[in-house]
Amino acid sequence: MALARLDSLPVHGVVPPQLQEALIREVWATVAAQPIVASLARQLIRSVVFAPLGWLLLAPLWAKRLLGFLPGLGFLTVRYTLTNRRLMIRTGMKPRTQAELPLDQIASVRIRTDVNSRFYLTGDLEILRDDGSVALTLRGVPEPESFRQAILQAREAWGPYVRSV
Repeated sequence: MALARLDSLPVHGVVPPQLQEALIREVWATVAAQPIVASLARQLIRSVVFAPLGWLLLAPLWAKRLLGFLPGLGFLTVRYTLTNRRLMIRTGMKPRTQAELPLDQIASVRIRTDVNSRFYLTGDLEILRDDGSVALTLRGVPEPESFRQAILQAREAWGPYVRSV
C-alpha cells in the first residue's frame, strides 16, 4: 500500500482520500489479544511467588512482536491501521491486509472489555455496520478509547468522501 508523502502537502498531514490514502493511526495488538495466556499470566504475576513464571509465560508473546521484524517471521505481528479511506487488520513485516472496512461502512465502534482489560490497559474493539452486525473485531487494542475516538473522527471527517474514490 502506497501512502501519501505528508511532508509535501500544503497543510502537513492533511490529504483528501480522493487524491491519496494517508495513514492516520496504527496500533499493534498487545499480549491481551491471546486471552487464555494473558489471563493465566495475569493471575501468576499478581502473586509474589509465581510472578517470574507469569513473565516467562508472556515472553513468547512479547518475542512474537519483536520477531515479527525478522524476515520469514513477519506473519506473527498484527497491526490495526486507520487511514483516510479504511480501517485494516494487517499482518507481517511487510504488512498484508487480512481484513478491511471502508470508513463509510462504519456505523459505530464498541469497546468490549474482559478481566484482562484493566491489567493490560487494553480492550477489544467491535466495528459495527448500520444493521448492528459486527464487521471487524480488533483484539487486544492498547488504549482502546483513544483508538475508538480516532476511528469515529476519521469516519466523520473522511467517510462521506470515500464513496467517490
